[in-house]
Amino acid sequence: MEIDRHDRQILSILQENGRISNQDLADRIGLSPSPCLRRVRTLEEAGIVIGYRALINAKALGYTLMALIYISMDKHTPERFENFERQILQIPEVLECLLITGQDADYQIKVVVKDMDAFQELLLNRITRIQGVTGVHSSFVLRKVVDKTAVPV
Repeated sequence: MEIDRHDRQILSILQENGRISNQDLADRIGLSPSPCLRRVRTLEEAGIVIGYRALINAKALGYTLMALIYISMDKHTPERFENFERQILQIPEVLECLLITGQDADYQIKVVVKDMDAFQELLLNRITRIQGVTGVHSSFVLRKVVDKTAVPV
């Protein structure tokens, strides 16, 4: 799909405000509502817009500790990785899981928990008990310097 300036404007605005009405979106980009809605649907159908979500303030819900955990696996087999990924998907505190290269670790996961006791329980009773996990290294987030979800368009 070829992206033109109207599509880029739509993507930029939707990243700022996914709840904007079609009428307001059309007004902001200078199109009438029908072609604007067609473009949004085309972007969705093409898999460029993959969903709409509410962003939640974790601290307001009591999640005051964020950590990055680097995971090393014992075997680099598809079955071992598939099992790890299936298990990690079941842990609600995991916000992000990345298969990585260039480090001593195989995965980087980002988690939020209420406090250090909750982190200990998560790490020792759930993450390290996943079959194949042989090493963990944790870093704690002091402050978010850049915190965005928008990609350049």
